[in-house]
Amino acid sequence: MNQVFTDLCNTLAQFNLASALFRILLAVLIGGCIGSERGRHGRAAGLRTHILVCLGSAMTVMVGLYSTQVLHLDGDPMRISAQVITGVGFLGAGTIITRNHTRVTGLTTAAGLWATACLGLAIGAGFYAGAIAAWLLMTVTITIFTRLEWGTKRLHSDTYYLELSHISHVNDFVREISPRVASIQVLPAKSGTPEHIGLEIVTLAAESSADLLSELQAYDYILIAVPVAQEY
Repeated sequence: MNQVFTDLCNTLAQFNLASALFRILLAVLIGGCIGSERGRHGRAAGLRTHILVCLGSAMTVMVGLYSTQVLHLDGDPMRISAQVITGVGFLGAGTIITRNHTRVTGLTTAAGLWATACLGLAIGAGFYAGAIAAWLLMTVTITIFTRLEWGTKRLHSDTYYLELSHISHVNDFVREISPRVASIQVLPAKSGTPEHIGLEIVTLAAESSADLLSELQAYDYILIAVPVAQEY
């Protein structure tokens, strides 16, 4: 049994058809796992994007290895794959969005795409242990650390539910309030009134929650302005 395992490891460590197929499958698996987590959070780059990035990165390394070890061409086998980092940088830039000139979103997704490309390079080169270890740490970072980070932010901010009398007031209100809050989410009205619209806002750490709540209640078209912990 030990000899079979040793032979399998030696086979996968070399560049051959079996190891190439294994690297392709591993790239799809790891890219898919990372992408599915991003997709569950509604990110633009989800399952398919991460699979393609990881698989494409792995393939660029394998093309270089194939050209030198099978075709016996002169040159650096990693030369092609070195361009992946630059290419993925442009792809990641497309996931970064600036809202109202004050709030930037998509940085974690962009960093995840870049890291996924690096995992693909490691897989294509046959560095399985490093790729799997980095994948596990990435999973911890984008799941557990996200909850810790959000929990820290919540210690310094408050969330409020607002109900506006009509959807026509949303654009003007969002333009006015967005520089002063961390996030705004449009929701169905909790009252069930068809013409009403709900908003959930998260305050900035530096914003005085008491002052903000007082100001919100002064708007004539804001019918409800309460912390989300309260019943409404």
